[in-house]
Amino acid sequence: MSSNIESSREDTPLAASWRVLAGVGTLIAVLGLIAIVSPFITGVALSVLLGALLVVGGVGHGVHAVSARGWRGFVWEALLAVLYVVGGVALFVNPVVGLLTLTLVLAAFFVVEGVVGVVLGLRLRPADGWGWMFASGLVGVAAGAVVWLGWPSTALWVIGLVFGIRLLAAGSAMVMLAMGSRRVARETRSIGATPRGG
Repeated sequence: MSSNIESSREDTPLAASWRVLAGVGTLIAVLGLIAIVSPFITGVALSVLLGALLVVGGVGHGVHAVSARGWRGFVWEALLAVLYVVGGVALFVNPVVGLLTLTLVLAAFFVVEGVVGVVLGLRLRPADGWGWMFASGLVGVAAGAVVWLGWPSTALWVIGLVFGIRLLAAGSAMVMLAMGSRRVARETRSIGATPRGG
């Protein structure tokens, strides 16, 4: 009983804000569903966002290059700034090209992550659960192969779909955490309301 009270006290700050957590989680999950329903638009938007980040990064590199003109790496810093800005502007002008590139990067990531999972699963054998790690690695390799072999048509949906699934999973996890925090809040209130003599 005392351990329950102590854990409830530890969770009090989170329990007090469970409504905010649930609201934010629901919003993120809804955004994830929207991204899943319209993956191409989501992918283009992400490409434009990446372009904006590259331009900002390029400006930052440029400012640093100008402020440290006597530095040995000035030329390389200035070149890096130009590359960032050119890449960012290119994504702004034609975000579909950026989407094609992001899709290839995602395919490579899936394959590499999958190979690592397969190797790790084999290294863990015969420990419990090694098969799950091995199977997860195979799924990663297969997913990367599907994206790669279907390119460029997969660029129309894969980035937005993966991003949407990630948002949906994160939002759902936040909602479930909020529900658990609500339960803790109710238990804390009921413990506080219980008369000491009872």
